Amino acid sequence: MSTAQEKIHATVTGNPVVLYMKGTPTFPQCGFSSAAAHILKLCGVTNYVAVNVLADDDVRQGIKEYASWPTIPQLYIKGEFVGGSDIMKEMYQSGELQKLLEGIAG
Repeated sequence: MSTAQEKIHATVTGNPVVLYMKGTPTFPQCGFSSAAAHILKLCGVTNYVAVNVLADDDVRQGIKEYASWPTIPQLYIKGEFVGGSDIMKEMYQSGELQKLLEGIAG
């Protein structure tokens, strides 16, 4: 496992909710990342780890390999890959995302 992969694994498994995104929740750098952060806010989750992939090229490439998922944003809940903004939107609309996030404060 590369250093970037180890860093990603430690972040994903060490935090209940992690969003790899372009930019930050307060200043997203793409529409999909903005949508993903907004969906988490709608679910009442504000205390999550947001990783700006634009700040680290190794993480930006490494996260795509980590989940075998080619796009960003990527959401992880309790160490498990959930999906990108389209999947988050579908899961939010069906109520499935809220169920996954139950018990995760703020």
